[in-house]
Amino acid sequence: LRAHGSAMSVLPPVRRDRVIPALPQCFSKDAALHTKDSFHPKVKTACQEQRTGTVGFKISKVIVVGDLAVGKTCLINRFCKDTFDKNYKATIGVDFEMERFEVLGVPFSLQLWDTAGQERFKCIASTYYRGAQAIIIVFDVNDVASLAHAKQWLEDALKENDPATVLLFLVGTKKDLSSPAQYLLIEQDAITLAKEIKAEYWAVSALTGENVKEFFFRVASLTFEANVLAELEKSGSRRIGDVVRINSSSSNTYVTSKKKQASCCQ
Repeated sequence: LRAHGSAMSVLPPVRRDRVIPALPQCFSKDAALHTKDSFHPKVKTACQEQRTGTVGFKISKVIVVGDLAVGKTCLINRFCKDTFDKNYKATIGVDFEMERFEVLGVPFSLQLWDTAGQERFKCIASTYYRGAQAIIIVFDVNDVASLAHAKQWLEDALKENDPATVLLFLVGTKKDLSSPAQYLLIEQDAITLAKEIKAEYWAVSALTGENVKEFFFRVASLTFEANVLAELEKSGSRRIGDVVRINSSSSNTYVTSKKKQASCCQ
């Protein structure tokens, strides 16, 4: 336990406003990665018993992609620095921010990669896509074309990642500039697209801060949950293998190896 403590002290402590004690809810039940009210029971148990393996030491990579000027940098800055700069400066290449959370008592780090939306930087940005655990595709709710381009951004990002393991989020920004009627129109299209690409849909405003913290807490929580479940699967398969190997020659056989013998020896 002492070694565990000293390893953790290398990383900065988690800010009090980055503590996630329960699963944040989805924005729309029509397009969510899952609509459960709380974390997976296995994840809760693992956290209580401090069996989350290396999850607390790892840094999970999240990439933010989308058209030029849809508000990717403003979205990240509103969450990470709680600022909004109306003087627009295009991101050149790639930038990133590190955010530390505590989810169910376990420290968890996200690296948010802010990529350029300009065509000429695409080749630079795409080299940073690799190894993402979550992809955030951003569009402007007042710009239908930026929503139409979301699919292409996703395709580019998935060339570098395994579609089976990455979590997808489709986020509409600049909600403050949209009238309710206007917004409802684009929301229908966005939810349809989100369902099609199996992404979770959110709408936010970096200017007012509406839904920004809730959104990133949700990203952190679902990424954390996926990480812990993957870790449990790894340790679970190791443990079953060990049990079978140890007991193959002894009469005192565990249930797991009995099951294995039953299925393969009949």
